[in-house]
Amino acid sequence: MSIKGLDVSQFQGEIDWEKVKAAGYRFAMLRAGYGYNTIDKQFRRNASECNRIGLPIGAYWFCYAYSPEKAVREADGCMKTIADYRLDYPVCYDIEQASADYVKKQGVSFTPSLARSVVRSFCNRLEEKGWFAMFYTNRNFLDTYLDQSLIRRYAFWYARYTDSFDGTDCGIWQYMSTGKVPGISGNTDLDIAYIDYPSVIRRAGLNHLSGKPPKPDPAPTPQYITYVIQPGDTLSHIARKYHTTVAALIKLNHIKDPDRIYAGDTLRVPESSR
Repeated sequence: MSIKGLDVSQFQGEIDWEKVKAAGYRFAMLRAGYGYNTIDKQFRRNASECNRIGLPIGAYWFCYAYSPEKAVREADGCMKTIADYRLDYPVCYDIEQASADYVKKQGVSFTPSLARSVVRSFCNRLEEKGWFAMFYTNRNFLDTYLDQSLIRRYAFWYARYTDSFDGTDCGIWQYMSTGKVPGISGNTDLDIAYIDYPSVIRRAGLNHLSGKPPKPDPAPTPQYITYVIQPGDTLSHIARKYHTTVAALIKLNHIKDPDRIYAGDTLRVPESSR
């Protein structure tokens, strides 16, 4: 089984999730935040949009903990942040070299024992509260600080950028950091899931989900239709055509420069204006 997905944070900016879904991506791992209760600036919008269109999501939280107790606090902050959203994929602890560098700046020796203890503390706290726990790291950090016992105990999201999978025991493989995805500006991390996590999580009764298949949230009001911009179109022309206003189009589409729209892009038009 190979399920096409991606992961994002605030660094991808404001994403057109309908374009992402239309391009064939079947899940997204969203950065919820980092440290103690610092929320990613785009998480709430990303989670709301994915829930609305029925694109399954998981979440990840970046580790800055330098004790098991601080890892538990990070887990609590993560759970508070994600509580209002539907997550069909795991909740993941992201631990890597930047985590180690931060800990060392606090005057704490970052050892393999400490690394393993904060991962266990974070993931165990999630499990205590009914969430499906996972951890994320890359090959070098795995070999230097962690061990196979964590992979056997928790779901593992593995980062290694290469054209061919090396057979490491993992549930998700992050294989690229320079992906180009419709609806997202700049580079995007791309992933493959080897496990049907939505089915596993529903059957286990985790992530506070029922056993029913996921359903998209109701569309927000006002509802809108989509229009593919044609050569020569202007916002004023489109507004007249659909009996709406340029101001309404700018607001609905978050347009920064109304004089710069491009043929082939998709525009949202208020449905009531048809």
